[in-house]
Amino acid sequence: MLKIEAIIRPEKLEDVQIRLKRIGYPGMMVTEMEGHGRQKGLHADWPDGMRVNFLPKTKVEIVVENKDKDKVLKAIVNGAHTGEPGDGKIFISEIKDAIRIRTGERGAKAISKKDNTPKPGRKSA
Repeated sequence: MLKIEAIIRPEKLEDVQIRLKRIGYPGMMVTEMEGHGRQKGLHADWPDGMRVNFLPKTKVEIVVENKDKDKVLKAIVNGAHTGEPGDGKIFISEIKDAIRIRTGERGAKAISKKDNTPKPGRKSA
């Protein structure tokens, strides 16, 4: 399993979401944040000489099976790309384990897109 963290422009979030949903990954975690890379951010002077050099950014986090890595990366890159400085970065980390709290499923089953657990009030076949 892999955790993919993409730092993107906030206005590109919807494009990324649409592309991920098309390939079967509708779920993700999103955090609004501020930061900058080589473009150095905005320059706003605050009291006491403090200088803020940050731009609004959005972090999208998604855990995927190794076999889906390339298609997920392609969806994020294609959805977030403008060709201008500040498009963002993607970081990929290994995930040792995952647990779906509701069912206790572990590993790849915990992040599976398919839910095999019976719904409340329904009998399993």
